[in-house]
Amino acid sequence: RRVLSASSSRARRVQPDGRAPHPRELRQLRSQRKAIDRLIADGADGILVPPPLCDSKAALKQLAEMGIPSVAVATAKPSPQMSAVRIDDYEGALTMTKHLLALGHTDIGFVKGDPEHTPAQLRYQAFIDAMREAGHHVPAERVAQGMFTYRSGLLAARELLAQPTRPTAIFASNDDMAAAVIAVAHGLHLQVPDDIAVCGFDDTPVATTVWPELTTIHQPITEMARSAVALLVEHIRARRAGQSYMPQHRLMPFTL
Repeated sequence: RRVLSASSSRARRVQPDGRAPHPRELRQLRSQRKAIDRLIADGADGILVPPPLCDSKAALKQLAEMGIPSVAVATAKPSPQMSAVRIDDYEGALTMTKHLLALGHTDIGFVKGDPEHTPAQLRYQAFIDAMREAGHHVPAERVAQGMFTYRSGLLAARELLAQPTRPTAIFASNDDMAAAVIAVAHGLHLQVPDDIAVCGFDDTPVATTVWPELTTIHQPITEMARSAVALLVEHIRARRAGQSYMPQHRLMPFTL
């Protein structure tokens, strides 16, 4: 939703013929192919592809075959056939894990994201690699499966915090799940961060609405979406002018 909001705002300023596009949240439609066909039938000149659709090989192949200008936003594995704007999810999760280690935490729980979403896989792998590099084994019971939703975060947090010996920190793969961890901790009368530290990823609005506020990796979604729209307009203009267009990949900075 943040990608769509930011991209809509930017698109109103840079649409080449003055028309404001109307982005749709493709993942809410039943069929990816049907969704893309519908956008094109509605007269879309180009398509911004948000997660998790940007990691769908079938969707990317369809767009490439149709030759419609497209830009992937927040993808973890950019395609050479499509422009993309992203951060380094692996490095972001590595930075967060090392931050927790520097604070003295060695027993850290982890809430995984949607297994079909490549950034989720990279964030988890970075966590494991950082722990291994620091000489710490992560037992299976310290890892809980989430789906990037608040509800899945509640279930994962209950699993991790119901163990006889609790971890001293929990790193959730996104802020919604981290907020859920805080809620469960409060329900167990645990003080955050005194009894347990909690951190997330993305720096979405929920990070500053929970108490205490989340430590999180800031992913500049607004800037990413605006950059993606600018790339999309470049591609659309080149196509209309009959010019070739070389896909561009932009790596945006993240901060802790």
